[in-house]
Amino acid sequence: MQAPLVPPTAALPFRARLWTRWSDEDNQRVLNNAVYATLLEEGRHRCFGALGLLDANQFTFLLLQSNLRFLRPGHGGVEVEIALGTSRIGTSSFEQVYRIAEVASGEVWCEAEALLVCWDPAGRASRAMDARFRAGLEATRVR
Repeated sequence: MQAPLVPPTAALPFRARLWTRWSDEDNQRVLNNAVYATLLEEGRHRCFGALGLLDANQFTFLLLQSNLRFLRPGHGGVEVEIALGTSRIGTSSFEQVYRIAEVASGEVWCEAEALLVCWDPAGRASRAMDARFRAGLEATRVR
């Protein structure tokens, strides 16, 4: 399997800071793997909220595919930074890249990429993204 292709953190235009919880650790005393996916989703929510692109506080897109690479074991009860950017914008889909690092140490725990598709809940099908959404994505494009 290919590792996520994540550019340097300086090239990722959006940052969100979150806290892990002590209960996020599994019985091996490391962050449970499912928690990373939740951190990425929270990072996306913060990003799209900041851009004014959430519809009634809900995503207008679905996660189609993701690829996470765990670089170091994470821990509960610490502040983390999720850096993210949009690497590709299509007609109805887009790709984003992410990096999760512990704030205090700067240690990178995870790198990830995701393919997301704009969604019409009434028609239960993908839809072309509108100009407003596309412009918002452009603000998060990896440079």
